[in-house]
Amino acid sequence: MADAGPRTAVPLTGWGRTAPTPATVVPVRGADDVAAALRAVSPRGVLARGLARSYNDAAQNAGGHVLDMTGADRLLDVDLAGGEVEVEAGISLDRLMDLFVPMGLFVPVTPGTRYVTVGGAIAADIHGKNHHVAGTFCEHVAHLDLLTADGEVRRIGPGADPELFWATAGGMGLTGVILRARVRMTRIESSRLVVDTDRTPDLDSLMALLESTDHRYDYSVAWIDCVARGARMGRSVLTRGRFARRDELSARQQADPLRYAGSITLSAPDLFPPGLLNPATVAAFNELWYRRSPRRRRDQLQGIGAFFHPLDGVGNWNRVYGPRGFVQYQFVVPFGAEETMRRALERISRSGHASFLAVLKRFGAANPGLLSFPAPGWTLALDIPVVRGLAALLDELDELVVGAGGRVYLAKDPRVRPEVFERMYPRLESFRDVRRRVDPTGMFTSDLARRLAL
Repeated sequence: MADAGPRTAVPLTGWGRTAPTPATVVPVRGADDVAAALRAVSPRGVLARGLARSYNDAAQNAGGHVLDMTGADRLLDVDLAGGEVEVEAGISLDRLMDLFVPMGLFVPVTPGTRYVTVGGAIAADIHGKNHHVAGTFCEHVAHLDLLTADGEVRRIGPGADPELFWATAGGMGLTGVILRARVRMTRIESSRLVVDTDRTPDLDSLMALLESTDHRYDYSVAWIDCVARGARMGRSVLTRGRFARRDELSARQQADPLRYAGSITLSAPDLFPPGLLNPATVAAFNELWYRRSPRRRRDQLQGIGAFFHPLDGVGNWNRVYGPRGFVQYQFVVPFGAEETMRRALERISRSGHASFLAVLKRFGAANPGLLSFPAPGWTLALDIPVVRGLAALLDELDELVVGAGGRVYLAKDPRVRPEVFERMYPRLESFRDVRRRVDPTGMFTSDLARRLAL
């Protein structure tokens, strides 16, 4: 059971390490602990928190309570024949991979890190390199159990209270506490991927290549140089792949085709000074990365970690940005708004703000999620160190994006203006209606919710 004794508020941030705010953290290990914690909630409300990989203030609750869900991580049921698992919300994708890759099952959707809880994956309705064929994480959830403000545990899904389910999917934890979920996994024959790589000289050639070939691959993403200008603007390294069949492996690999071990090999110290990542150092890195990548390579075998989660091999890699932290800015614009993407990249490359972790991909169809981020179109995500002038740049990009009918990602945005946000999410009022229905007093809240009046 959760310890009900007095606790001291501690400062919390997201993965970007910006804007810390104090909250009382309550570790919980299951539904009974959560229910007990809700009975003692402060006037500033409560919020569930997982592994804190949202980049912003989505898992912060200044002056209130935050439930640490990572202790609620049990495996509840496994249906290997049906390819489904039922788990508590605090279990991580990392642990699911450790358990089930050797059994021939992979998580249906993974972002760029495996250190995400299932509850967090649902709350942010995460997407990955396979969105164009598989959609978001919540499209693979058969049902989930949600503890709402009235103390009731509701089993919801696409066919059971779908309105509440699709408000919870991408709802950033504001409809209640996700306790457990049943997830449909993806069958695989091996733990390796067959990967094709192409180096493209500019944005137009990248978009053309993606448009003509994306349908052939289960997974695709492009690293993009956001510092390059002129004729080189948007030059990229595009990687696309699928899981290898057993008969595509070497004889040695076929002996243990599902071998897998996720690991952290290094850990970044908290010693990096401000300004280490600046236009000069990022330009040098980008030049090296682009030149060392093959112009064209086919059928390379890669492991899960190398293909999906290269940064996970370095613990606390977010410290590289220094004590001021960084912002990850991700937006999507519809197909047909390619000129907006060009204008955004031109503005970024001219701004003097350096991003060496920038990726571009194509999204597939949207789902019914009221605040789910992905929509058919082009999405760009980039990490930018916090320096003077960044807010003005991002405000300009917001106007470009919303003018094209696009939006930014709630799991990453730390500063969009509420009036701009409302123009980005046309189903926002429907989300507010559902939230008022299940939480009329606003028990579940966060810094993000207060900032955007969700």
